[in-house]
This record gives sequence, structure tokens and C-alpha cells, in this order.
Amino acid sequence: MCAREEMPIPPPIIRSTGNDSAVLLDQIDDRIAAEVYRRLIRHLRYRSDAENIDLMGLAGFCRNCLADWTAEASGGTIAKDEAREAVYGMPYAAWKAEHQGEATPEQLARMAESLKRNPPPRA
Repeated sequence: MCAREEMPIPPPIIRSTGNDSAVLLDQIDDRIAAEVYRRLIRHLRYRSDAENIDLMGLAGFCRNCLADWTAEASGGTIAKDEAREAVYGMPYAAWKAEHQGEATPEQLARMAESLKRNPPPRA
């Protein structure tokens, strides 16, 4: 249910924070960015009650997207299944069986509307 193909990594965007201290995302040190990524993954592992379909409905991405982006960013050194296991902390099929319920029509509709607001693919 993840819009992997439609959601490549967007180019950096400068947005004013209201006090003229805008920071380019790409200026964040890689060590810091890696720690933030790991913290997000640990948080999502802990919050298994936050289902992927709900994440998609609210933010237009989910754990599968994070795993797919990880595999993509690795340049082929990390397979999609390996990336998913890294994100979920277990094989994806096991996580899905333990934590993921059947999506309701309302959840699917919210996800479809949310995906329309995602950034366009980079050329």
C-alpha cells in the first residue's frame, strides 16, 4: 500500500521558520541524520499500534516506505526485504501477522486522499 514508486526523495526545500533561520535539510550532519532516522525507527517499532494504513492516511508514508527508501538509498547493498526487517525489527510477514489488521474502506479512502498530497516525483 506504499507509494514507493511515486515518492522518490524530494529535492531539498528551504522553508522559513518565521525567524529567518531556515536550514537546508542537506546541511544536517549525516551522523545526526542517522541518529534521527534510528530514533524514528525505534519509535515506530514501539508504537506498533500506529498502523501503516493510518500513517499513510495522515502523512502519506509508512514503515514500508521507510524501508523501501532505505533499500533505494543503499544503491543495492541492502535488499528490500532486509530493509523491511531492519525497520520492523523482525521479518515483515511476522510483523504484519502480529500487528496489522484489515484496512477499512474509510482508512483506504483517507490513504488515497493523502497520497494525492504527496510531492511529485523528481525528474
